Amino acid sequence: MRAPDMASVPFTKEVTVADFLVFVSDQWVLVSVFLLLVYVFIFLEQAKAGKQLSVHDVTRMLNADEGFLVDVRDAKEYALGHINSSLNIPSTKIDERMAELESQRDKVIILVDKHGQQAAAVGRKLRQAGFNVCRLRGGMGEWLVQNLPLVSR
Repeated sequence: MRAPDMASVPFTKEVTVADFLVFVSDQWVLVSVFLLLVYVFIFLEQAKAGKQLSVHDVTRMLNADEGFLVDVRDAKEYALGHINSSLNIPSTKIDERMAELESQRDKVIILVDKHGQQAAAVGRKLRQAGFNVCRLRGGMGEWLVQNLPLVSR
């Protein structure tokens, strides 16, 4: 006997928002545990990528020579404008160019990207390699909002 074609089986009940709310109210413990696990997962993934710093923290660390800035945007974006003294290592090339950071192992590696999202994956790789890593919160977008200087080549 052949299994029925799923397209020909009628869907007998539409799930409505009311049904969803009834489920949530009936299974509030299960839903709460699920939301807690999602939150913990997101928090742990963010922590693996390094602490986020404000633009003021980054400028203080750079002025005190405590940090080393790595811009993980692609070369075209970097050329349009970047923070002075930053090293451009695109996120796609971090594995092959990680050796360039060895001389900066005693400093905090501060990662910069366009909006603060892309640096997380690079941060995880660098932390696994033993580097002390932080990220610029908001990336270059936040740097520009704060009207801080850029250089271009």
